[in-house]
Amino acid sequence: MIKEGIDALVVCGGDGSLTGADVFRAEWPKLVAELRQQNKITEEQATQHAHLKIVGLVGSIDNDMSMTDLTIGAPTALHRICESIDNINSTATSHSRAFVLEVMGRHCGWLALMAGVSCGADFIFIPESPPDADRWEDEMCQMIQRHRDVGKRKTLVIVAEGAHDSKLQPIRADFVKDVLSERLGLDTRVTTLGHTQRGGKPCAMDRILPTLQGVEAVEALLESTPDTPSYMIGVRENKITRVPLMDAVKMTREVAQAISEKNFPKAMSLRDPEFSETLEGFYATAVLETEPKLPHHLRMRVAIMHVGAPAGGMNAATCAAVRYCIRQGHKPFAIQNGFVGLLDDNVHQLSWLGVDNWMTRGGSELGTNRKQPDIDLGAVAAKFQHYNFHALIMIGGFEAFSSLQILEQGRKHYPAFNIPMVHLPATISNNVPLTEFSLGSDTSLNALVDACDAIKQSASASRNRVFVVETQGGKCGYIATMGALATGACIVYTPERGIGLDMLRNDVKFLKRRYALDAKGRSEGRLVLRNEVASQVYTTEVITKMFKEEGGELFDSRSASLGHTLQGGIPSPMDRARAVRLSLKCMAFLERYHQELLKQPAKTKQAPPESAAVITIQGTSVKWVQVQDMVEHADMKNRRGKHSWWEDYTELVEALVARPQILAKAGKKEDAVSQ
Repeated sequence: MIKEGIDALVVCGGDGSLTGADVFRAEWPKLVAELRQQNKITEEQATQHAHLKIVGLVGSIDNDMSMTDLTIGAPTALHRICESIDNINSTATSHSRAFVLEVMGRHCGWLALMAGVSCGADFIFIPESPPDADRWEDEMCQMIQRHRDVGKRKTLVIVAEGAHDSKLQPIRADFVKDVLSERLGLDTRVTTLGHTQRGGKPCAMDRILPTLQGVEAVEALLESTPDTPSYMIGVRENKITRVPLMDAVKMTREVAQAISEKNFPKAMSLRDPEFSETLEGFYATAVLETEPKLPHHLRMRVAIMHVGAPAGGMNAATCAAVRYCIRQGHKPFAIQNGFVGLLDDNVHQLSWLGVDNWMTRGGSELGTNRKQPDIDLGAVAAKFQHYNFHALIMIGGFEAFSSLQILEQGRKHYPAFNIPMVHLPATISNNVPLTEFSLGSDTSLNALVDACDAIKQSASASRNRVFVVETQGGKCGYIATMGALATGACIVYTPERGIGLDMLRNDVKFLKRRYALDAKGRSEGRLVLRNEVASQVYTTEVITKMFKEEGGELFDSRSASLGHTLQGGIPSPMDRARAVRLSLKCMAFLERYHQELLKQPAKTKQAPPESAAVITIQGTSVKWVQVQDMVEHADMKNRRGKHSWWEDYTELVEALVARPQILAKAGKKEDAVSQ
């Protein structure tokens, strides 16, 4: 390493690899001294490389590292599991079978838990929260029998490979199968996914987050000193974080130790907060309770509506809200086709079984459109009063946000709107102000990745070809920018930056120089991503023709418009899991303010401004923002936030393809020629 001039390492691996790297760092000065004594290196080399810098990136499909929400590989493994379950579901339903699925996870149940939530499992077994050794068979059979009694045709039980009961006795998939077959008489099959979970192409999240973590890792090395600890690069929600490497490793090992000591509450506490919330969400949505949890006077009539364009996760959020309502004793009402449907009385109560398969369905089962309540605000208020709604949850994009604003302002004139109201952002454009993540955007990015992988393969196979790919997103460049990071695109055009003639001239110069530098005979396809409204003049076709004309013998150019395919088919597992988590938070919000309003006299009831809010993800936390505060951060004309956390990533896209260096060299060459 010293002879090659290496004194910094980025180590990608599990806790064993990272621990070994930190030990190597600690022993480095001693090893350098030994090499110097043996005259294998010079004094100058020993001085220059006196210290080793280490930074860790966690690669583990189990997602078993503490102090980070996600490890590299875990989202892709979850995709493989959910794809398998989605394929199994049709057989399970048609033959009324039970399936017991074994997934990876020796000391961590993240994969089993997230798959259970994302795919609507009936029961899960995870190491951190084991069932009672003496009662779990009875409890599982009673729960599954209740589901069968209401008409559910399929049964899915997910078992982590490290699952055990409260006495640490292993729970095997084959044993669970025997219990279901013998005690319930179900036609039961066992499926062990094994190493299929490690394979397949990486999902969008497993391309974007490791890219950002890699950049942070290099910056951490550049800032490192001999006195600073080795860092692990993690992620909290959408924020890339640095944590001391050995602190994370120590906490990870404490989980396994707590489990071995049967201290299961401690094991759960050592997982990130999202893990516990997701487990609570699973029980809230998967278990059909025999009795409602709330007394009659606290129960609500909850209206659920989709507003705006379809997005992956809308139905999953609705399913979670409905099942939580039924668990608590509330009555959930579906408003079909938005505010137009409300005015046409397209309103009906939803049942527990009626939303059974909604977790895996794309689009909008309720029907959605962009109509706002101000089409006839008085009539909308009359319908609210007619159906006696106590709370409203709107799932949608920028239109849902503006609808909430209209309803909140309407409280001054229409008492029917003095109820708690909440907006759960769901849009592929991810253009709702303040929130860093909207349901549907992950599904859309995965659809984009799938399409661009195929396009890039075509571009590389035929000849040197540049594909200009047009994406949706309205006047928000999120999909184009993050898609460029995920697909390795070399240029991205967004509405925020716009497109100019000088920009295009430099882009042509870059592409020509880039292809000129390629090895002779090598066929290389490259991608350029353009948001659909990045420019009214320089359209996708215009840019394609410019590249084709200027490419000459170096490269060809073609265009592809992905259009509505970016709304995706089946929602991604991450969109489904986040939909459940955020939907349950929305329901808790509605319950809290409904109970506060019950304390006021009925005739003079006045809902506080903060009871009309949007649930947002900001940095590492989930926050409620009242709708009037949201307006201050919104660009209402362009239907996006005033500040976007991802805008600077366009520069990262350019840096990853060495655009600044290539253009600088091209400029020097032109100067030399002109002189």
